[in-house]
Amino acid sequence: MENPRKVITLLTLVFGGLIFLGLSSSLFFTIGNGERGTIFHQFSGGQDVETIYNEGFHVKAPWDKITIYNVKKQETTETMEVLSSNGLEIKIDVSTRYRPQLEKVGYLHNQVGPNYARTIIIPEVRSATRKVIGKYTPEELYSSKREAIQQEIYEMTAANLEANFIFLDALLIRSVMLPATIKTAIEGKLKQEQISQEYEFRIAKEMKEAERKSIEAKGIYDFQTIVSKGINSDLLKWKGIEATRELADSPNSKIVIIGA
Repeated sequence: MENPRKVITLLTLVFGGLIFLGLSSSLFFTIGNGERGTIFHQFSGGQDVETIYNEGFHVKAPWDKITIYNVKKQETTETMEVLSSNGLEIKIDVSTRYRPQLEKVGYLHNQVGPNYARTIIIPEVRSATRKVIGKYTPEELYSSKREAIQQEIYEMTAANLEANFIFLDALLIRSVMLPATIKTAIEGKLKQEQISQEYEFRIAKEMKEAERKSIEAKGIYDFQTIVSKGINSDLLKWKGIEATRELADSPNSKIVIIGA
């Protein structure tokens, strides 16, 4: 009787071990570097939007489902055609760097889902870019106001993404492609403006130099006027006497002639 019992015990252990091994992939999970996890409870409340699983080893019920999100910075680049304020079609490349809000992964999964880049980010970037660029001319976008336009697109996009639990790290206008004739005209205008600015700078420099010389000349004139007014015949005679005295006292002097 002992042998059958041992066999049954052994079979039970083996069978239990096999079941445990089969369920281990459903019981244990690991959150890797730069990841966060959110859990769906099959029989107790559905999606848990508040609980976030950080990096490391975790245990769950075998019937619950864990979804893992990459929370590192990610980048996407979109090429789109937009219209300027004067109706000109412009081709533009816009890059965005983004990541999920770390403590809002559960909300992101519940309301948007893993494909949030295509569902939310790309449409929002396109919409903001069209709205903002539609207020400016090609010349402003190509040169003078490019950074301001970029910042305006960023602020509009960031606000919309934040409402969807996504953090926008940066938005950059990579390139602006205009029709060749428009580009040539803008570059020509910018060159003429640069030449004009250089000319104005030279004029201003010459005017300052002329002003400096005028002030210097006036100073010399005023000095000479003051000196000439202070010199008279008595002063000259006195200076002559001083010079004669110094000459007479000199050891090298032999004859001193004093004028009348």
